[in-house]
Amino acid sequence: MQPLGRWPARRVLVRGPSMSPTLQHGDTVIAVRGAPREGDVVLVSWASRPRQLSVKRAVRPEPGGWHVRGDNRFGSTDSRELGPATVHAVVRWRLWPRPRRL
Repeated sequence: MQPLGRWPARRVLVRGPSMSPTLQHGDTVIAVRGAPREGDVVLVSWASRPRQLSVKRAVRPEPGGWHVRGDNRFGSTDSRELGPATVHAVVRWRLWPRPRRL
């Protein structure tokens, strides 16, 4: 899967409560190519769900990818259940509803 295709950035609509309170359902963010650092908000996929993209927080690199988690520990499916994730991009800005850099 090539989530960004040939483009250096992608607009992503956040769905669900997994990144609350940092991001809310319906927020629009911009994800850009780049190497993640611990603590970054990232665009990921998992081997068991290759067609699903998710927005999560990078916790640490581990064999096979990154350990990522949602900021809402009670409303997130993440590396605790699915294992290491492939990071495709780093979320840098929220465009809507309150524009700001992440």
